[in-house]
Order: sequence, then C-alpha cells, then structure tokens
Amino acid sequence: MQLFLNSASQVLTSIKEKPFKLEREIQILFESNLKELMELVLVKSEFSIKNKRIDTLAFDPETKAFIIIEYKRSKNISVVDQGFTYLSLMLENKADFIVEYNEALQANLKRKEVDWSQTRVAFVSTGFTENQTTATNFKDIAIELWEIKRYENNLISINQIKKSKSAESIKPLTEKSQTLKSVSEEIKVYTEEDHLGNKPQEIVELYESYRQSILNLADDIEIEPKKLYIAFKKGKNISDIVVLHKSLKIFINLPKGKLDDPKKLMRDISEKGHWGNGDYEVNVKDDKHLEYIMSLIKQTL
Repeated sequence: MQLFLNSASQVLTSIKEKPFKLEREIQILFESNLKELMELVLVKSEFSIKNKRIDTLAFDPETKAFIIIEYKRSKNISVVDQGFTYLSLMLENKADFIVEYNEALQANLKRKEVDWSQTRVAFVSTGFTENQTTATNFKDIAIELWEIKRYENNLISINQIKKSKSAESIKPLTEKSQTLKSVSEEIKVYTEEDHLGNKPQEIVELYESYRQSILNLADDIEIEPKKLYIAFKKGKNISDIVVLHKSLKIFINLPKGKLDDPKKLMRDISEKGHWGNGDYEVNVKDDKHLEYIMSLIKQTL
C-alpha cells in the first residue's frame, strides 16, 4: 500500500516506509495498544513455559479465552507448525496459564471460566509470504495473521489478513498429525454455517436480510462468528445476532442511556445476563422494523 500526504494545494507527496529494525519494537507497540488494536487484555510479556517463550500472552474478555501473540520480522517461518505447537502447549498446560493470569492481574480466574475452545494464536509481521498466507487460509484454523508497517510522520498501518470466502476446512489435513488432530478436536473456530445449519429456511433468510442491511451501514464492517452469536464489527463490536429457531435476537453495543430509541423497541438488559455485547436487545421474527433497527445500530458507528 502506498501512502501520500495531501497538501492544501492538492499536491500529493509520497510517504516513505520506515521499517522496524527489531521485533521488540513491534512487540512494545502492540502490547501498549492491545485494547485498541485487538480488544485484548495484556497478561504477560515474554511468558516462558516448558522451555518455550511466548512473546505476548493476552486474554480476550469477550470469548473468555487466552490468546498467544508472536512477532516476526523474518518471513522464513512456518506459521502453521509454530502456531499449532503453541496451541498444543497451552492445552496441555492450562493450569499454568490460569496461574499466570491470576498473579499478573491480581484476579481469581477459575479453569471452568475459560473457554479453551476459543484459544488462538496471532502472528504479527511486517509482511507474510504467499505460502504463509495460503497455509493459514482455512476457515476453521485458530491462527491469525496481522501485518504492520511504519511510515514517516509517525504513521502506522495495521491490517489483519482475512481468510478468503472460499476457504476450506483444515480438518482433512489434521489426520496426518496427532498434534494437529488433538488441537483441532478441542479448539473450534466458528462460522456462520455453524449458526445457520440446523435453522429453518425462513430464519436463514431473515438473518440474511438483517446481515446485509448491517453490512450496508458502512464500509469495512466485518463479520466474526463467535460460539454463541455472530458479531458485526467496525473496529469494535457494533451489533450481535443470536440465531434462534423461530426468531433472531439482535444486540446493540451501546451502554445504557446512550441509545436514542424513540419507539422504545429495544429492551434494556443492562442488569441481566446475556450472550451479546451492549445493553440493548430486541427479538425479531420478521423484517417489519428492519430499517428502524438499522437506524439504531448506526448510532454505534
């Protein structure tokens, strides 16, 4: 990606890249901004376990899962092999990760409160090879690739490399390795199909209507299926949908008192347990209020 600075006279000046000299520079930048970049909580920098060193150990409060982050300037690595090694290490030493979390954050996290199936590894690098990108292009692989670049004028570009829509499952390949197989059996990467597969056709079509309408609200809205709901994000969660057999539950990610809802359609769930994010929920069985609900969701942007 080429960046330009636009002057008052509409003359473009090329902004040159300033490559990172050390992996540590990238690590410090990410660890200082984990909440803003990935909505994660930093647990430990340079976490050592079983003769292995994890660059960054983080925790995802939304999925209740541990996240391992590794930083790479070199492109000569197998991110799949290394990623599954770290995933296996975590699943075999769950107690150590919980102890580290509790000691580092002065917390009392219990083993049953962690959703180990949502564990994942994120690789951060200034660039990935075509082979690395292809090797992780599986819809159900718990490995993420994040590309970072630094430019003049203190500009930073960070981009998560997304899986292609035609990405296949990695499960057929895991049969050749016991480590890959055991990890894949415990860790689950959810897709929209997981939420829609056993639902009536009319509910699937209803979901598609709301799905497309949310995506049309702004550019770069992304869909991230979770264990219990389907999240819609633009940097952060803006809305979540739970697909039920007879209806959809739609959540709006705004705190109590921040939503302008003149029709009083949304229900205040700020003091009730619920799956989605935010303090507002509505249950829909048709698209009667679709446009109005979109006007409410748009308030999160």
